[in-house]
Amino acid sequence: MVRDAKEVTVKLTDRREFRAKVLGSDPATDIAVLRIDAHGLPTVPLGKASDLKVGEWVLAIGSPFGFENSVTAGVVNQEVARCPTRATCRSSRPTSRRTGNSGGPLFNARGQVVGINSQIFSRTGGYQGLSFAIPIDVATRVRDEIAAHGSVRHAKLGVTVQEVDQTLADSFRLDKPRGALVSSVEKGSAADAAGLRSGDVILKLDGKPIVDSGDLPAMIGQARPGEKVALDFWRDGATHQTVAQLHEAGNAATASAAGDAGQGTLGLAVRPLQPNERREAGVASGLLIEDAAGAAAMAGIHSGDVLLAVNGTPVKSVEQLRALIAKSDKSMALLIQRGHDRIFVPVHMG
Repeated sequence: MVRDAKEVTVKLTDRREFRAKVLGSDPATDIAVLRIDAHGLPTVPLGKASDLKVGEWVLAIGSPFGFENSVTAGVVNQEVARCPTRATCRSSRPTSRRTGNSGGPLFNARGQVVGINSQIFSRTGGYQGLSFAIPIDVATRVRDEIAAHGSVRHAKLGVTVQEVDQTLADSFRLDKPRGALVSSVEKGSAADAAGLRSGDVILKLDGKPIVDSGDLPAMIGQARPGEKVALDFWRDGATHQTVAQLHEAGNAATASAAGDAGQGTLGLAVRPLQPNERREAGVASGLLIEDAAGAAAMAGIHSGDVLLAVNGTPVKSVEQLRALIAKSDKSMALLIQRGHDRIFVPVHMG
């Protein structure tokens, strides 16, 4: 690893070696920038990851098992139109995708470098699997910032998001599963100042669709602190717009009181939180789940969880929960806090 190395040596194919100076590194993208005192070196053209198409052949060059300048062929198998905004793009290696290619170039069929080989996902740890590459668009931006400033500043919106599946889409009355569902908003963050709240589904950033939840942090990560971004989001069955000025990311995008509120359909026994429980959980309101059965248990909810909202509406009492359940269709999105983590849980009711 360059970050922990005391000395870095660059070895060329003609067996010349150069002592390298580390200009800087960026742990968030796993990229380091080196400088060597050499002249007249050959160069290769850079392409654009956004120009890649699913099914296009790519070549990974590396030194697996010490065999230098080995070439492995693979096929791009992800929707790569979004790759320049992501930390990694993936390609399938139906032939042997050998370990040891990390850090080497990924070429398209036109001889252009479109990525830096990063890692492999394999159930065996061996030859076959899905390999990942850092898009060259990301790498060049990191290089430029390190060369100019010695470090990379990443932007932060201040939300925790999760995937929208069909049940959650039905619960929020979305036409189809899409966007990034906001499960929590950091107090004092750019998202907080822009008026976003838990239960919103972010659909677009600066007019670019958020297809799945991973798109949002990737797009935010490519913006710069202080930039303003336009957000289209879904709330209460309609699309809304807001503008957020991004902050800088830190370094390292509950009948008596416990009766069955679901009346057999949701399967939750809940009670209001006591003042000390609210302080411990860091919430202003919510219901403590004392028992979960039926649909709620099947969805993964269990005793000790705190129910904060239903379909984006904050829950403050058992009576309000009953009313929300009565108005719901066959699916609901429950915002659950477990420890310090918050997540929307889709629940199917019979």
